[in-house]
Amino acid sequence: MRSHIFEVMIIISIKDIPKKEQRSHARRLLRECLKPLDIAYSEDMPITKNQYGKPSLTDYPEVFYNLSHADGITACIVSDSECGIDCEPIREYRPGVMKRAFTDAEQEMIAEAPESERDTLFFQLWTLKESYIKAVGMGLSYPMRDIEFSFENGKILSNAENYRFRQYILKNKFIVSICKKATE
Repeated sequence: MRSHIFEVMIIISIKDIPKKEQRSHARRLLRECLKPLDIAYSEDMPITKNQYGKPSLTDYPEVFYNLSHADGITACIVSDSECGIDCEPIREYRPGVMKRAFTDAEQEMIAEAPESERDTLFFQLWTLKESYIKAVGMGLSYPMRDIEFSFENGKILSNAENYRFRQYILKNKFIVSICKKATE
């Protein structure tokens, strides 16, 4: 691997891929992200998983990655610190999911938003939460109501200490959120 310092690399693919092929497509994105680091990724490369199942490259403990895929979109992040990525198409949200996973303040934010913006706002919050729980390596075992997000003047605000967030709305159809642990 090259000795230069890197911070983050992201590849996002907007392509309608059958569900059974989405995982392979995500791994192709990972292979492309790792090329600049002189890491020749292959599916038989040794992978270590933490107690919750989050994978890492056994031979490259200084390289962190995360993958996400959904209908019409696939995303990959590679970083020099713990990271998470989540992508979703914007669609009608389910209020039951919101009640289980969102804080009271987040639910209020959606309820007070114009009806035409609620689906987008739901998936903005959902993908931020998913990117965070993937970055901390706990996945859905993390109590999602413990992490809270809001937006102010184009900035993402959160109660997650030492994590940075970015979000992209693509073609007014997809939302991609990334979370990266801050490095000193």
